[in-house]
Parts: sequence; C-alpha cells; structure tokens
Amino acid sequence: MDLFEVEDGAASTSENPLKKGSHVLTVTEITRRIKGVLEMGFSEVWVEGEISNFKQHSSGHWYFTLKDEGAQLSAVMWRSRAAQVLFRPTDGMKVLLRGNITVYEPRGNYQIDCLQIQPLGAGELQLAFERLKKKLQAEGLFDGEHKKPLPLYPERIGIVTSPTGAAIRDMLNILTRRFPGLDIILVPVKVQGIGAAEEIAEAIHSLNDYGNVDVMIVGRGGGSLEDLWAFNEEIVARAIYDSAIPVISAVGHEIDFSIADFVADLRAPTPSAAAELVVRDRAEVLETLRNFCYTMQQHVSAIINSKKERVHYLRESHSFNKPVDLLRQRSQRVDEMEHWLLQTISHVVSLSHHRSESLMKRVHSLNPQAVLKRGYAIVRKAEHSADSDKGKVIPSVKRLSAHDDVQIEFHDGVAQSVITNVVKGG
Repeated sequence: MDLFEVEDGAASTSENPLKKGSHVLTVTEITRRIKGVLEMGFSEVWVEGEISNFKQHSSGHWYFTLKDEGAQLSAVMWRSRAAQVLFRPTDGMKVLLRGNITVYEPRGNYQIDCLQIQPLGAGELQLAFERLKKKLQAEGLFDGEHKKPLPLYPERIGIVTSPTGAAIRDMLNILTRRFPGLDIILVPVKVQGIGAAEEIAEAIHSLNDYGNVDVMIVGRGGGSLEDLWAFNEEIVARAIYDSAIPVISAVGHEIDFSIADFVADLRAPTPSAAAELVVRDRAEVLETLRNFCYTMQQHVSAIINSKKERVHYLRESHSFNKPVDLLRQRSQRVDEMEHWLLQTISHVVSLSHHRSESLMKRVHSLNPQAVLKRGYAIVRKAEHSADSDKGKVIPSVKRLSAHDDVQIEFHDGVAQSVITNVVKGG
C-alpha cells in the first residue's frame, strides 16, 4: 500500500511530457499538413503499374489500385476524364498514367488523381488505337475533303522529329541532295515516352504560328507499337487536323500505321520517303524545264513556219491577187477614160474652134469696115452741126438738107463734105 502510494506520488509529481509552448495538432490538422506537402511535391507525375481491384462506381468514377512488386497506390479517375478514355481498364492490365498525388482526408489515405491513362501492353494499345481511330473517323478527321494539296515547289520545309535520331539525318541528306538551297526548319521534340505527344502537338502549333512554312513533315523512325504511341495520341491527331500548313506523316516503317497517318494530308511510308515526296529532284526539274523550253521553241518554230506557208499561199492565191488585178484593171480603165476624155475634149475644142471661126467669119462679114471696103460709105452729120442729129449716122436722104455739113466715112478714112443738093428718090 505504501509502495503504491509512493509510486502514485511519484507519478503525480512527475513533469508534463509536453514542452512549454508546444502546440498539440489534431488529426485533421496533421492530415491537412501532409496533404499540402504531398500535393505540392507530387504534381503532374507519371506512374507505371498494374491495375487491380478496378471498380466503376454508379456515379461513373473509376476507383482502382496501381501496384508493382514492392508497393501499391490507390487511384481515382473522375467521370469527366474517364469518359474520354478509349479503352476499358481491367485487373492485371499494365498502364501508364499521369496525375496529381492527393490525400483523401476522411481516411487519411493518399492516392493519385488520374488525369490521363494509357495502356502499356500491345493488346491494350491496339484496342485503344482502334477505338480512337473509330472516334476520329466518325468526326470526319480522316475525310478526303479536308486534305490539303502539297506545294509543287516548296521553299521552306518544317520538320517535327527528334534531333538525334537517324530519321532526321536521312531526311536532311535526301533533301539537300535532291534540292540544294532549301530552307529547313527543325522543331526538336521527343518522339516517345512521357510528354512526347504534347511536345509534338505543341511543335505543330508553333510552326503554324510562325506561318512562314510551305509544308511540314511529322514523324520518326521505326519502333514497337509502344515506341510509336505518341503519334497515336488524340492531341497529335487534332493538332495535325487543325494545321493550316500541309502535313506529311512519316511514322515508322512501311508496315506501320498511326492515327497521324490517317489525319495527315499525305502519308509517307518512312521518313526517307517523306523527303522524297515533299520535293522534286532538282536535276529532274531542270531537265523538265529544258524539255519545256525545247518543246516551246519547236512549237513556236512550227507555228511560225506554218504561218509563213499560209502567208505565202495567200500571197500567191487568186483571192489575194484579185485586188491587184482589180487595181490594174481600174488603172487601165483610168487610162482608157483619160484617152477618151482627151479625145472628147479635143473634139469639143475642135468643134468650138470651127464654130468660132464660122462666127468670126460671119461677124467679119457683118463688120462695117468690110462693107466699106466693097465701096460703101457711112454718112454722119458733122460734129459741129447745130442739128440734133450731129454725129449720128444718116440712114436716109430724107434726113439731109442742102448746106448740111456731113462726114463721109470710108474704109480707110473720113472726108468732110457739104450737101449742095438733095435728090429724094421715089
């Protein structure tokens, strides 16, 4: 009893285990602190694992566990994101997912809030491929009416691929050999693994924003389905579809097909084939130009010769020479008319001359001077006569009286006379 009391007393007199000034945390507070640390430190992480305990709640949310050989992690994918997934997760399926680490406070459990999930197994990848292909085809992303023609002679080519792979070396060798002097813009991206699809899509958008590009090659060399998966992502398909620049998809080998191949304006079986398709061989172009020049020269020469022959034929033809004949006939007719006119004028002049001579003879015969030469004379009253008939011709003897002064005009002169007697006839 005493021992109990001593022990009880010792217990009652022992120090408080909490240090002075210490703060006691509640379960909620410690959980929230852990939540803040985890969510700040594990944002947008990629996690690989195997699915187990997969359940789809009636709300449409997915709940499952992601595990590997050493640990397991609770996972949740909300209905809005789950509806975009093109395959159905099942237990035992290996997946790669992207998400944020969060803490479910009521239970104090940490979990990953899935933003994106994709299968890792070949079977699951093929299933996802077919589902995305069917979805995009139904939306019309593969329709031929959306395909843009490639430029015949591009001057600037954009390439979206890995800067270290064999594909870029092959394309550059072919492009510079086939058409030296091309401007080539390389946008380096990852072509497989985490974040590759996002980089490829962003590179396509960047080239479109730059704008000064004639055609674009998007691709990579060969690999497994998992290696090529970035080109089967929806984000890449939609970036290609939205591109204003014509896109050539060159993914893998000839037997490999990707979603990018179906959306692109042209599919090339390999990156090297894409370089062959995007630009013509410079030597072939020059030879084609030479052939065009030769053909044009021959064609123009043939046209000129044909026109020369036509002109010669027309010049020698009756139709062409008829105007000359007509002109000659008209000229001859003018000569004839001129001759006729001269003859007519000469005849008219001659007649006029004869008529004039005849009239002159008649006038001459009526000339008083001519009459006077035949012995006749003209008697006038003298100018100094006081008579009113002075200077006038005396037509009758009745107009004369004795002692009148008269002038007698002969053909060769005038004589003054005085009338001494007037004998009037019966």
